[in-house]
Amino acid sequence: MGNDGEPAPRSVRLDHRQVRVLAHPLRIRLLGALRVKGPATATTLAALLNTNTGATSYHLRQLADVGLVVEDPDLGTGRQRWWRAGHDVTNWEPSDYDDDPDARAAIEWIQGDQVRHLVEHAERWFAAQHEWSPAWRDALGMGDTFMTVPPDRLKALHAELWQVLERYRSEADPAAPGAERVSIFLAAYPMLGEMR
Repeated sequence: MGNDGEPAPRSVRLDHRQVRVLAHPLRIRLLGALRVKGPATATTLAALLNTNTGATSYHLRQLADVGLVVEDPDLGTGRQRWWRAGHDVTNWEPSDYDDDPDARAAIEWIQGDQVRHLVEHAERWFAAQHEWSPAWRDALGMGDTFMTVPPDRLKALHAELWQVLERYRSEADPAAPGAERVSIFLAAYPMLGEMR
C-alpha cells in the first residue's frame, strides 16, 4: 500500500535519478529479490544474495530514496525494518535518457545486466533440466524468429505481447497443481553486419 492507503502502482517508468541509482549490481539484485520473494529484512536479503547486512541496508536506503523500494512498517518489529518493492514492473524507453549521458550509461549497464542475467539463468536451467518432468522440459526453453518490420510495427508487436503476458500474469493461480515460478524474457534486436 502507498502512504495514503492506496495500492502501490504496479509499474514505474524510470526517471533519470532512478535509473542512475538502479545501475548497481547489488541494488538491481535487491530489487529483483524483493519482487520475486516479497517483503524481507536486510538480514534476510543479505543471506539470500550472499552479501553483508551493512551493504544491504545501505543499498536498500539508496533504492528507497528514489521510491524503488519502500519500508513496510506493518511487518517491522522492534528494530527490524522490512522492505518491499515499490512497484511490480520497471519500464523505460532507451530514448528517455538521450539528453543525459550518465543516465544513458546507466540504462546501457542495466540492459547489459539483463542479458547477463538471462545467460546465467539459462545456464543454471541447462544444468538442472534433467531433474524436471518431461512436461516442464517441453514447456520451458526459448525460440526465435526473424522478420522485416518498420519500428512502429515492432513497437505494436512488443505492446501486444506485453498485454498477453500481463493477462496471463494477472490470471495466474500460484496454488494451481504443478504451478512453478518462471521467468519470461522478451527481446528484439536488429540483424547486424552481414546478416542485415
